[in-house]
Amino acid sequence: MNKLRFPEPFAQQKEFLRARERFVAYGGSRGGGKSFAVRMKASLSALRYGGIRILILRRSYPELYENHIKELRRSLRGVADYRDTDKSLSFPNGSLIKFGYCDADADAERYQGQEYDMIFMDEATHFTEYQFSCLTACLRGMGDFPRRFYLTCNPGGVGHAWVKRLFIDRDYRAGERPEDYRFIRSSVYDNLPLLEKDPSYLTRLEGLPSEMRRAWLEGDWDLLAGQFFSEFRRDIHVCEPRELPPGVRIYRAFDYGLDMLACLWFALDERGSVTVIRELAAPGLIVSAAAEAILSHSPEPVVATLAPPDLWNRQKDTGRSMWELFEEHGLRLSRADPNRVQGWMQVKEALCPRDVGNGEKEPRLQIFSSCHELIRCLTSLRHDPHTPGDCASEPHEITHLPDALRYFLRSRVTPARAKQEEEKSPLAVYYARRHGQGRKGRFN
Repeated sequence: MNKLRFPEPFAQQKEFLRARERFVAYGGSRGGGKSFAVRMKASLSALRYGGIRILILRRSYPELYENHIKELRRSLRGVADYRDTDKSLSFPNGSLIKFGYCDADADAERYQGQEYDMIFMDEATHFTEYQFSCLTACLRGMGDFPRRFYLTCNPGGVGHAWVKRLFIDRDYRAGERPEDYRFIRSSVYDNLPLLEKDPSYLTRLEGLPSEMRRAWLEGDWDLLAGQFFSEFRRDIHVCEPRELPPGVRIYRAFDYGLDMLACLWFALDERGSVTVIRELAAPGLIVSAAAEAILSHSPEPVVATLAPPDLWNRQKDTGRSMWELFEEHGLRLSRADPNRVQGWMQVKEALCPRDVGNGEKEPRLQIFSSCHELIRCLTSLRHDPHTPGDCASEPHEITHLPDALRYFLRSRVTPARAKQEEEKSPLAVYYARRHGQGRKGRFN
């Protein structure tokens, strides 16, 4: 029998080989040594655990053959026997490495009833969440083996959103345990053997167009094909929660329907810089409960609350509007500008860095890192294929919080000012005259 030899793995690959979580994802940018890590982990596991069943998947058979079958047949020659009839490598200790592809959702259903102790999904963002769910059900068996699902991935592709949710945003649903998931970030800069062998590869990645370079070289998960807000950068637009300086003005804006109440709180300083400081996303609330939820999340005095114009429409059965119902429950509203294209343009402008002197630039909009849902939704919006300048309205569940952001940035709000100037705020004067507020510019 030939002696099996692998090149020395680098640090991130070693971390991948030693990982013990049930779901382990590896990658981030191109050239991070993902396929090699899969082949090495699968081979060592087959040799260590006699009788283990392993499945290696790619989206198409040509990719599967070039990246894994051909390479493992070469490296395991004399160690394991390859059978072309069922695309598998069998080991003398009874272990089996099976190769499969999954080009469509129907292909995933072919694996129902099969059992594997380890599954490797190479280039996981090329698979749909349905395919991932179907294959996860195959991770079972009676043998005393570790049962793990390994994924390699780069940003982009049809599976970008679900991979990002599980391993980058760590946004878990019922039945998903956070301790089961781990992401190991690797980039071409970590892969010194590749850079030594092909130094021009890095140059080619650095020469890519901006958005492609961010995804392929920098491994930026906040960028995806067709992303509406390609200006968004987590390192620029997301900041840790901090104490607000004195004098900032607090505003609210929300989008409302029985499917979702989506409300954001904004701090506006004297320079016109905006910070999203709080979010609320709650489904299934009637108007009274929605008003109570908004007010209970508002410890600071609020200058104004902006709401979509359709709340002013009168209901056919009662002749009353939801605006009246909100006001009856203590929430005074200002009508937001509903123009979508111009509103999204305002959001894009706010994301663009502006010159603040001394050669420094900063964006007009930042978001507290605690606003997880807004960040997730904002980075998931795609272009509307039919309306230039607009974002797609599907999937609908990710549009509510961005709509609240659009309402605020599209409205003519007044930055923080000295007290004598603050008394002259148009919104404050309007509400003071209408509601008889003794303290202008400050009401709930």
